[in-house]
Amino acid sequence: MPGVRTEHDSDGKLATAISNKVVQVLRQYTGRGPTRSRTYIHDQLISVVLQGTLTRAERRLVADGKSDLVLRTRKAFQELMRADLVAGVEALTGRTVIAFLDSNSIDPDINVESFLLGPGAGTKGPTDASA
Repeated sequence: MPGVRTEHDSDGKLATAISNKVVQVLRQYTGRGPTRSRTYIHDQLISVVLQGTLTRAERRLVADGKSDLVLRTRKAFQELMRADLVAGVEALTGRTVIAFLDSNSIDPDINVESFLLGPGAGTKGPTDASA
């Protein structure tokens, strides 16, 4: 698809660097990184899909019917990690992150961290209509 860059394109180094940064930050805060990660870049949107992020303790809580507690705790971790994640993406892209969005799923064990970048030189803003 035109305009879509993935890890397999020429900008794959950026996608890989972003994946590595997000995994590193997650590991620093939770004690372990995900089993898989992949970064998708499209225009000003960067989304990092992480799989296998639950810790052993979180998996035990889920098994005991406490998924809501795990999701609340994950949300709290993401608020703590926000500044480090945003700073990492800004450093790697050279662009300002104007919005950070995150979401967690227990079953399947998937997290998505998304970053909306401000317009760079020669690009349209995120609310501008596409040509």
